[in-house]
Amino acid sequence: MIKRIVKLTFRPEAVDAFITEVFEQSKQQIRAFPGCVHMELLRDVNVPNVLFTMSKWENELALEAYRNSDLFKFTWARTKALFAERAEAWSMEVLDEPAALEPIS
Repeated sequence: MIKRIVKLTFRPEAVDAFITEVFEQSKQQIRAFPGCVHMELLRDVNVPNVLFTMSKWENELALEAYRNSDLFKFTWARTKALFAERAEAWSMEVLDEPAALEPIS
């Protein structure tokens, strides 16, 4: 399992455009991409123009297939146009994670 965290620093006036015109329009396709297990959008609580995507992939091959896809290329081109700074990204192998919690009866 691979977790991918991408830090996105936008121009302050471009954050809403990213959320409504890029993320909202592509999130379901990304989440449905083969090998994507989870994807979410996060915002820095102290710096509102810094967002993060955190995604979980079955393996590196699935992540690379997404990164080489037309969906990624189209979405990334639209995203990059809104940046204030270059994006930073980390891919991490999951060594241990808790099991899903069972409901208390």
